[in-house]
Amino acid sequence: MTALPGETPGTVGTDTPQDTVSPPDTGAEGSAHADAPEAPGATEPPGDAAGAGEPAAEVSGTEVSDAEGGQADTEDGPADGEDAPAEVSAGSSDADAETEDVSAGSPDVADADADAENGSAGSPDAGAVTADGAAEAPAVPELSEAQAELAAQRELRERIEKRKAEKTAPIAAGTGLSGTAAELLAAVRAVESGEKSGTAFFDSPAPAPATRRPAPAAAQPPRAPVPAAAPAPQAASPEALDAVRAVLVEGGAPEALARPAVGVLGEQAAELLRTDPWQLLAVPGVRPEQADGFARALLGAGCGPDDGRRTAALVGWLLERAALQGHTALDAGAVRAALAERAVGDPDAAVRNAVEEGVALVFQEGDEPAPDGEEDEEGAADGAGLAEDADTDREPAQVLLGLDRYALAEESLADGLARLVNACEKAADWAEAAAAAPSPSAAELIRTTAAAGLVAHSGGEAARAEPAALIAAARGLGLRALGATHSEDGRRRLAAAVGDPDTAVTLAGLLSGAQGPGRDEDGALALDLLVVLDAPQLDVENAAVLVEALADGTRLVLSGDPGVLGSAGAGRVFADVLAARACPQVVSRTPDPGPIGELVSGIGIGELHQVDAPGKEVVIVPVRDAGEAVHRTVQLVADSVPRAFSIPAEETQVITVGHGGAAGTRALNEALKQRLNPGPGRFGGFDPGDRVVHVPAPGRAVPGVVRSADAEGLRLDCGGVPVVVPQERVESSVRHGWALSAHQAAGMRWPAAVVVLPGDAAQGLSRPWVYTAFGRGERHLSVVHGVDQALPHAVAQIPAQERTTRLRPLLEALPTPDAAS
Repeated sequence: MTALPGETPGTVGTDTPQDTVSPPDTGAEGSAHADAPEAPGATEPPGDAAGAGEPAAEVSGTEVSDAEGGQADTEDGPADGEDAPAEVSAGSSDADAETEDVSAGSPDVADADADAENGSAGSPDAGAVTADGAAEAPAVPELSEAQAELAAQRELRERIEKRKAEKTAPIAAGTGLSGTAAELLAAVRAVESGEKSGTAFFDSPAPAPATRRPAPAAAQPPRAPVPAAAPAPQAASPEALDAVRAVLVEGGAPEALARPAVGVLGEQAAELLRTDPWQLLAVPGVRPEQADGFARALLGAGCGPDDGRRTAALVGWLLERAALQGHTALDAGAVRAALAERAVGDPDAAVRNAVEEGVALVFQEGDEPAPDGEEDEEGAADGAGLAEDADTDREPAQVLLGLDRYALAEESLADGLARLVNACEKAADWAEAAAAAPSPSAAELIRTTAAAGLVAHSGGEAARAEPAALIAAARGLGLRALGATHSEDGRRRLAAAVGDPDTAVTLAGLLSGAQGPGRDEDGALALDLLVVLDAPQLDVENAAVLVEALADGTRLVLSGDPGVLGSAGAGRVFADVLAARACPQVVSRTPDPGPIGELVSGIGIGELHQVDAPGKEVVIVPVRDAGEAVHRTVQLVADSVPRAFSIPAEETQVITVGHGGAAGTRALNEALKQRLNPGPGRFGGFDPGDRVVHVPAPGRAVPGVVRSADAEGLRLDCGGVPVVVPQERVESSVRHGWALSAHQAAGMRWPAAVVVLPGDAAQGLSRPWVYTAFGRGERHLSVVHGVDQALPHAVAQIPAQERTTRLRPLLEALPTPDAAS
């Protein structure tokens, strides 16, 4: 058995820190950390340095290596296009709250890794605004393969709005405030009453989904949540592009930003940018200091750090950045602090202005203070003289700021879940089906689902057999039952477990209408039971759209492993449902088998155990630096694992912490391509036979293999499904896939996994990250280990980083009399 090395590994030979997955897994939670998704889903939370003197945990296994040594197969330095580390959202409650990684006036640095773990495969330089104007324009999402889904979502949103219009109550938020919070509320009411306009900031006649929208009027029902898959931008007219180019050149920005600016701001982008240059912040990859320079060039002395246009744009930008890390809202105090760090002289006024302009909504969470003249019970008991002390001791209510798209998605989702709970008919008798279940946990899940409209089921990989048994039992009773998974790999595994390929779909396929039963005459999914596996990967917008598509009486089971990284998109739906105890919960008692299952189960409770691995199921490969980590990884994938376990290279997945750095996915993919499929990259950097990951929409990473290319685009085989990626989308949506981030790998498994942990990966480690990465191998796990004590420290001391969301209190406040604890 090989123990995790106790000596301090050598430093990584790179000039810039490796991109890490910070809080969204992207979670803040995830995610995500618990992990905030990495950008644009979010990055995983950096962990603390390992404590000195902490004993190294041991993991069983025999080192797999070849006699050959030498240097790595790739240059020991920053990956091509490596950037400064991604920023952390100001909404983080940890010490790693947002830090500025570039000095003001440094326009040549962009959010190169805004496409991190949530699956975005954009170019590392996408979105950079360079001093010479030669940078490439940020990739604008074009989801050509999602057109069917978009059409379905538009129709669904119309139905949601019609249904919401029947409600008369406004959103109950922001009541009972005092001081600064009362001023925020007054600003909201001014917008709601029509005294002040809520449309001045983003007054685009044809706003794209990324455009911030005004706050809703008080008498209006909440709008339907925006689908997570943003619509493909409409073709910009030549006139609009020419007008935007002229404004960009005048402001010293590269002309390449014209197309993404029109895609985000609409046909009137030139006029909007000229009157409000800070709207350039809405273009992906543009940073505040770059927008400031652009504004100075256009407005001259007519602008300053407290310009209302600037402060409103900054508030929106901060909330957008927080969403990339999984938050659906931010504490108002954190927003004010972040504004102060960006030279805003009066953060309170800036926040009020942003609320007035409809850039953000304001909410109050927690207990409200007692009305004037009233004492709480404790104050009355202790006498009038203690009333002031009682008020002082009362914990103040938290004031949150959020973008309307996420606030309304959470409101809609909470209402929809309560509807499913209360509309369920509990007369069905599934006793016979439960008696025939293959395990006690499966029987419990069947009995619970028979009596409830919403059920939360949690467990590890082995527990996936229980939802499969539920689906089979329900179909045996004549019900229309279906399972939806996060990935195509998960769909295949579920279909095999049920024994019927028609019983499993991907969530994206179900929402788009490409898979599943279709819609009934009312537009709802024609289902009696829907089981959503990989539920931690469900973000709040997709969840809201899904629940709204379920008819009254449909049973919904959310099933997943609470220990894995969270969704790439904003929210923590599964965790909030569990925490709110808004429905019956079934916890699987089926353990994951084998040494890998034992190892991962220990990690889930914060312990890095030594495990017996007589068949070398778990192997530790110590390395000194990033160059050696790349070299040993290539050896493992190309030689050692195939020879020792008869697992071919194409069935071994490499997983690492981030995309950048000397041993990130870019460097590893370059080295693995050179060894496994060398070629000139004649198809936009790819050759037939290359393993790739295709990102048709943010948060969706689909592994595939390049087959060919022609005038139509790059042709891929994604799990047996042919996919054609248009030529103009290849650079932004296809990446080599021998190495993935843990967020990209979530929801999938391979016969063998090689987890690469170079020395500079220590900051990106957390318990959910390690739990997710180590659990991706079915038969074999190799750990290329150079982080010394940081690994056991992360498992024991760095749990999931919390995401700020509103779903849990919304669920707790809803009347759900039939929900069991």
